[in-house]
Amino acid sequence: QVQLVESGGGLVQPGESLRLSCAFSGSRLNGYAVGWYRQAPGKQRELVATITRGGATNYAESVKGRFTISRDNAKNTMYLQMDSLKPEDTAVYYCNAKRILPNFEYWGQGTQVTVSS
Repeated sequence: QVQLVESGGGLVQPGESLRLSCAFSGSRLNGYAVGWYRQAPGKQRELVATITRGGATNYAESVKGRFTISRDNAKNTMYLQMDSLKPEDTAVYYCNAKRILPNFEYWGQGTQVTVSS
């Protein structure tokens, strides 16, 4: 079965960087679009970034110019490079993989990112 496992979260100071990884198993990543989402305490989950099978990307306005989403289909892994981190980036980050036709999607368990102030 398909599984997603995030890693790379941690505690950092403002201005520092982290790279999140999401390992995909059970199928081939090249058949899926990928997204990263985050959920802060007391807030609803929000979309951070997406990348299509063809490599087209979209970002939330709050992270444009600071975050970069990428994928390595050969390694069945997707990434979120986070630079110039701010306290408001503190959240649990989740990776998501979506397949169209049939319409399926899968979620990882989340990884905590904390940016101190």
